[in-house]
Amino acid sequence: MADREGAKQKACEAIDKAATDLHSLSQEIWKNPELGYKEYHAHQVLTDFLEKNGFNVERKFVVDTAFRATFGSQEHGGINACVICEYDALPEIGHACGHNLIAEAGAGAGLGIKAAMEAAGRPLGKLTVLGTPAEEGGGGKIKLIDAGAFKDVDLAMMVHPMNSHFISSMPFLAIERFDVTFHGKASHAAYAPWEGVNALDAAVMFYQGMSVMRQQVKSTWRIHGIISNGGAKPNIIPEKTVVNYQLRTPTEVELSELKERALACAEGAAKATGCTMEYTYHCGYSNVVHNKPLVKLFVDNAESLGVNFMPESEVAKMSTGSTDMGNVTYEVPGIHPMFGLKTHAVNHSRGFTDATGASEAQDPTLVQAKAMAMTVLDVFFQGEDIMKQIREGFEEDMKKNKGK
Repeated sequence: MADREGAKQKACEAIDKAATDLHSLSQEIWKNPELGYKEYHAHQVLTDFLEKNGFNVERKFVVDTAFRATFGSQEHGGINACVICEYDALPEIGHACGHNLIAEAGAGAGLGIKAAMEAAGRPLGKLTVLGTPAEEGGGGKIKLIDAGAFKDVDLAMMVHPMNSHFISSMPFLAIERFDVTFHGKASHAAYAPWEGVNALDAAVMFYQGMSVMRQQVKSTWRIHGIISNGGAKPNIIPEKTVVNYQLRTPTEVELSELKERALACAEGAAKATGCTMEYTYHCGYSNVVHNKPLVKLFVDNAESLGVNFMPESEVAKMSTGSTDMGNVTYEVPGIHPMFGLKTHAVNHSRGFTDATGASEAQDPTLVQAKAMAMTVLDVFFQGEDIMKQIREGFEEDMKKNKGK
């Protein structure tokens, strides 16, 4: 299809033409790191950039530091493709997860797709560039989901930097974060210890129970926790303690099983020590479900630009983390490829912060912007033929991941 290939070429040319501006955008975010829901500067520079480039921009979309920028329309049943930007940083170490590059790639892909749509001279579909704050534990995408931001979206994608490797389908885990608070009774630890009920004993028993359970869980499950409040002073029997845990599994079905076992450990510790307990959940994320037809389109496009992806057999051996993009992939078909920077530093380290601000990060980031733009254009040009495959793949994935 000559039209499709010509559109892809237009998209890549537009991204190359904007390379200096895109680099400046990334640098502006990198030099001004902001924590989740406080990304006011990033929000401003991104929305200004997209508005200047002809997008219809909705600032403070749902939450103060989110945005939605659109171009085109869904008239006559057209497709709405969503490209996602992230831009929150980490405490103290700045953009050690490279969200400045994610924002650049999303904005760049948006420019490329828009240029191709304009050059086509006919409606292709609707493009949404969505700015999503607070990925680092704050669940910004979940707030957008709850507000209906993905109701009219047909597919969503983003890319994420890492060290060295290019991975098409990173197996991000589902995560549950929760606190368990144990309540006992204070007393003088020397004068009348028998009058107290030791909440620290309950916390320690819970921690030990979780550590013992860790031996009997699947190798793909992850359990990590701390005692964040162990009492006030050694000579006071602790009347209140708090334990923080994170549980991760490959699917939400497995996560439900692990949560049940974890709470049994907490309840057992409380009963054994005579304490009471309560627990609070904090912003869990779903596992990422990579839509296979979309992955294939992206891989074909990225490989045509010179990207070499890690074999799936090697990817399966890797440890990984979690992201609220997982929740998006439970709402609409989506992908979350990883791209390599020239560094041995790992994400969430100061060395990776340096790498995400280096000029060497620009070439791989622009390649990813092009690959996303080309993938969206593939979907626009193939229309219902490819969307049928994408939707059928999504339905099968949901049956498997939701256990239905």
